Amino acid sequence: MEHEIFIANSDEDINLCFPAFKELRPKLNFEEFLAQIRRQESQSYKILALRENGIVKSAAGFRFCEFLAWGKILYIDDLTTLPNARGNGFADSLLNWLIEYAKSSSCNAVHLDTGYARHAAHRVYLAKGFQLNCHHMALEF
Repeated sequence: MEHEIFIANSDEDINLCFPAFKELRPKLNFEEFLAQIRRQESQSYKILALRENGIVKSAAGFRFCEFLAWGKILYIDDLTTLPNARGNGFADSLLNWLIEYAKSSSCNAVHLDTGYARHAAHRVYLAKGFQLNCHHMALEF
């Protein structure tokens, strides 16, 4: 089957990404989703989506950041695939696109954080050459 990879810019395209993001971020609700994305866009956040037969099957939220430690990087905030679409290489296709985009945008690296229990995702990342090189720590309020 043919699929399309695109940056979701329109309200309609962003809203089509909601079911995929809801799988990864269960606390999201549709009524607030678009406004949240629009706020994050002011911090260079974008959504890369993979659509097949009119349905967004996989999506990645990403942004450019610059750090003293790493220089300019592309940071992947979110990478998600609908459960019934997993195993089709969709996340791999999005990662390939993001890696090439980072290279063409003069980034030094691509970074992401991943949950400890997301073993299937870890296999994808490690196969791409990502390395486990730090612990992300947070103090929540």
